[in-house]
Amino acid sequence: MMKGRTSLATAVRTEAGEITVEAKRIPDASERNIFFRLPVVRGVVNLVTQLFMGVGVLMRSAEVFGDYAEPTKFDKWMAEKFKLNPMHILTTFSLVLGLLLAVGLFVFLPNFLTGLIFEIPGTNDHPALLSLCEAAIMLAIFLGYILSITLMKDIRRVFMYHGAEHKVISCYEHGLELTVDNARKMRTEHSRCGTTFIFFVVAVSIVVFALVNWMLDAIGWTRFDSVVNALVRLGVKLLFLPVVAGVSYELLKFLAKSDRLPFRILRAPGMLMQKLTTKQPTDDMLEVSLTAFKTVLAMDEDPSIPERGFEFTVPVAVVRERLKQIAPSADESDLDWILVEATGKRRSELALMRSVTKEQFASARAMAEKMKDGAPLQYALGNAEFYGIRLAVSPAVLIPRPETEELAERVIREAEGKEGARVLDLCTGSGAIAIAVAKNTRADVTATDISRAAAEIAGANALNAGVKVRVLTGDMFEPVAGERFDVIASNPPYIPRADIEGLEDKVKKFEPLSALDGGEDGLDFYRVIAKECDAHLAEGGVLFLEFGVGQAEALKELFAAFDVEIYRDMQGRERMLSARRKEDAKA
Repeated sequence: MMKGRTSLATAVRTEAGEITVEAKRIPDASERNIFFRLPVVRGVVNLVTQLFMGVGVLMRSAEVFGDYAEPTKFDKWMAEKFKLNPMHILTTFSLVLGLLLAVGLFVFLPNFLTGLIFEIPGTNDHPALLSLCEAAIMLAIFLGYILSITLMKDIRRVFMYHGAEHKVISCYEHGLELTVDNARKMRTEHSRCGTTFIFFVVAVSIVVFALVNWMLDAIGWTRFDSVVNALVRLGVKLLFLPVVAGVSYELLKFLAKSDRLPFRILRAPGMLMQKLTTKQPTDDMLEVSLTAFKTVLAMDEDPSIPERGFEFTVPVAVVRERLKQIAPSADESDLDWILVEATGKRRSELALMRSVTKEQFASARAMAEKMKDGAPLQYALGNAEFYGIRLAVSPAVLIPRPETEELAERVIREAEGKEGARVLDLCTGSGAIAIAVAKNTRADVTATDISRAAAEIAGANALNAGVKVRVLTGDMFEPVAGERFDVIASNPPYIPRADIEGLEDKVKKFEPLSALDGGEDGLDFYRVIAKECDAHLAEGGVLFLEFGVGQAEALKELFAAFDVEIYRDMQGRERMLSARRKEDAKA
C-alpha cells in the first residue's frame, strides 16, 4: 500500500501471478481543519487514520485471495436489512481487537509487571525508575512479539513487502528511475518507518510516564494498595497515550528531515529495530510495490485519473477444480466450453489464459450448477452450435446433433437447385434445420412443432440468426393444411418406447420425452408422414428424413410408394433417406 498527498493505492499480486490495483482519492492533509493540523494533534490523527486505513487495506487485499465464494445468506441479509457491508464490520472488529491486544500487551502488562517488581521490599520506586523499568519491559515484549510472529510464513512475507516498500520509496527519493534493478540496490530500512516510530513511542513514554508517575505521587493518588495503584497508573497512562503518540510522530518527522550525524545517531536504535520488521524482498515483490507507488504518483499529478477497484481474478486451475466439484459428471471438454461461454474466448485460447475475473467465474459456476445433476452441457450453456449457427436451447427442445447437420446439408443442396423453393421443416424443435436452410439459401422456409415452447424458441432463434422463418404451432402437417412444398424435411422422434429407459441419463432425464418417443417401434411419426406427405409435396418435390439405427428397412417398406434412397452418416451408419414420387424420379 502506498499513500500519496491526495491518493492511496494498493497493489496485490494474485494467485495467477497478475498484479491488480485498487486506487482511491483521499482528502489532502492541508485541507483538514486547522485543529487537526496542529503539532502533536496531527500525529494522533494520522495514527488513527493509518490504523483504520491499514486494517482496511489488509482486509481488501485478502479478498483477492478469498475462497471465491458467493456472498453468504447472512452477508446478503446484512446488506439488505441494515445497508452494512460485512467486510466493514469485520474491519472495525479487527481494529478494535487489535487495539485491545496492543493496550493489553504493551501498556497493561508492562504496567502490571512493573508494579510487581517495585512491590519487592527494598526497591526504589522513584518515578523515573518506574518509567525506565516499564519501558524496558514494553520493549522486551515488543521484541519478543516481533520475533515470535516472524516464525509465521505469512508474516515473513509481510516483512519482505515492508522492505520492498522502503526500497521503492528510497529509489524515488534518490532521484533514480523507478525500476526493479534500481530499487533492488536500496536499503530495506527507512527513516520514516513505523518501526522507528514505535521505538520513539517507547523513548517518549519513558519521559512522559515518568512525569505522570511523579504527578500521581505528588497529588497522592498512589497511596493505596498495589492493585488500586496499578489501576490508577494504568488509567492515567491510557489518557496520556495520545500525547505519547503525537510527540513521537513529531520526533519522527523532525529526525527524518536531515541525514547529519546527530540525526542519524538519534534514529539509529529505530533503524536497528527495522532489521526485525523488514526483510529482503524478491524482484516480484518490488514490482508490486513499484506498481502501487507509480499509481499514487500518477494520481497525485493528474486529478482527472479516476478511482478504481481491484480486478478480482481467479486462477484457471482453481476455476476448473471448483467447477468439477460442482458438476462431477462434466468432463474436461465440458469445462472448456463453460469457460469459452463465460469468458468469450476461443477454445484455442484457453491454454494461454491464466485467470478469469470474479464475474466470469460466477457465470461459469452458475452453468456448472445446472450440470450438477447430470444435465447436458448445452442446457447449462443455454445454447448449441448447429451448422455454424448459435442456437438457444432449453429442456423444451432436443439438443441438435452433429449428424442432423448432414440432413440439413442435403436439404440445402436440394433447395439451392430449385428457384424460389418452398421448404417445410416438420418437428422443428429448436429450428435447427429450418434456420440452416434459410441462412444458406433463398428458400421460403416454414417450420412446425406441436410444442408451443419449442415453436417460441425456434422463432427466437430465427430472429437472432437474422433469417426469416415462418414458425407455426400444431401437430405435424396440421398447421400447413392445403399447402405444398418443394422440400419437406424432418427429424422426428424415432426411439422405440421400450428403448428409452436404456438411453444415457443426460438424454432420458433432461431432454423432452416428446422429442424422443417414437411409439412402440419408433415409427409412429414416419407413418403419419408417409400417409400425408404426398398431399403436401409439390410436383418434383422431395422428402428428407433422419431415422434411427436399424430402421432403414422398415422405412423402405413404409415409403414403398416412393422412390427411396438411403444415405449413411459420417460413421457409416444408415441414418437418412430421401423419398420422391416414382413418376418424378423417372422424369
